[in-house]
Amino acid sequence: MGGPCVNFLRFVIQFQLILLALAQKQTLRTNSGNLAIFAFGDSFVDPGNNNYIRTISKANFPPYGIDFENQIPTGRFTNGRLVTDYAASYAGIKDYVPPYLDRNLSMEELLTGVSFASAGSGYDPLTPTLTGGVISMPKQIDHFREYKSRIETQIGKERTEALIKNAVYVISAGSNDFLFNYFWVSGIRRLSYSLPRYYHLLMQQLQHFLQDLLDLGAGNIVMMGLPPLGCFPLVITLKSNPINGFLERQCVTRISDAAQGFNQIAKQKCKEMERVDSQIYYVSLYESYMDIFQDPKKFGFDKADTSCCGTGILEVSIFCNRRSRLCPNVSDHVFFDSLHPTERTYSLLFEALAPTIDLILQGKQ
Repeated sequence: MGGPCVNFLRFVIQFQLILLALAQKQTLRTNSGNLAIFAFGDSFVDPGNNNYIRTISKANFPPYGIDFENQIPTGRFTNGRLVTDYAASYAGIKDYVPPYLDRNLSMEELLTGVSFASAGSGYDPLTPTLTGGVISMPKQIDHFREYKSRIETQIGKERTEALIKNAVYVISAGSNDFLFNYFWVSGIRRLSYSLPRYYHLLMQQLQHFLQDLLDLGAGNIVMMGLPPLGCFPLVITLKSNPINGFLERQCVTRISDAAQGFNQIAKQKCKEMERVDSQIYYVSLYESYMDIFQDPKKFGFDKADTSCCGTGILEVSIFCNRRSRLCPNVSDHVFFDSLHPTERTYSLLFEALAPTIDLILQGKQ
């Protein structure tokens, strides 16, 4: 038994030990020059590709990036780093994964990896249109093909093939398919697809995407599962009855269950598509999220059902802006805006991903 002070002290000690362990591992790792990290999918791994396209799904303005280097809003939908930034740093590759569409990237940056992800994207071909004309998953693959051709002209075919084979590929997609497509107000897909049929549609698209990556030479693919979407502040607000949406603030079970149903099928699909010379790792973040939601105080958070930006129950993207009220301490919140975790939450979620990164790195020793 222990009071709030004891619990907080325990959290501080645990968090410092985690940082120390990461720092110790980091000193042992230097990038061999042939290790890169690539990201595909949605806003959870988009560092700013949407800055370079015509869409309203952007985050390149304050208060986004308030805890980033020089408080620069990069296009990341959070106050600082994403989980892929933590992964790149942990693996000794680089501190941040940049957006591919930034044409000012040096060749060194390109050779150590980029993100092709686009906030608002999803497996369903309809989703990118519904979320503001963002970059679809097939288009992200096209960008990867273009990337591969670009670096081949610089370092040659043999080195390019080795880089592509040895790289780490992180995929985060599917959330928007449920939040802004299937369960959205219009519910276009819901009118013609039962949930099992919609799973089937998404699995077809996932299979095509994974097949394309494998055919292009990817050797280490990490697919991150969906979080409990029904616990996100915006979802609680819009998908609950008025009492829960504004007063009780409980997770919307049916939407979280739909996400978990997708996860179970996607995990099996990853197993089915593995090859002798290529690994597909499924990483569940669902349990990590739920641990935080169910006992935020244990992890040093004050707020899990509302976000830091604005009222905490609605604001996201252009509605979370320089005029929005910001909470006094971002680190007290699980969410920065009503759909996206804070940097500190991402650091905790990375703990679920770290063992898989270790497996990949051990295979290269």
